[in-house]
Amino acid sequence: MIETSGVIEKEQGNGFYLVTLEQPAGHQCLCRAAGKLTKFRIKLLAGDKVLVEISPYDLTRGRITYRERNAGGSSGPRPGGNRPGGSRRK
Repeated sequence: MIETSGVIEKEQGNGFYLVTLEQPAGHQCLCRAAGKLTKFRIKLLAGDKVLVEISPYDLTRGRITYRERNAGGSSGPRPGGNRPGGSRRK
């Protein structure tokens, strides 16, 4: 497997994403989220920096294995914990 980083350009539908790779510069490939990303319901949006594994046999297809943190631009953790309603423990 060839592992490189890239940026998600847009969601194609049915779980596929169009990713522009950094190495080789400007190369685009159609990628699908790996099993752990779908298992833990990691959201992938356009503009996110991701790590991609590409097969050496077909350079137009790949698998997204990791999404970098804080790619969305939010600074720091949420106030009140990671739960949407705030911290429930007292």
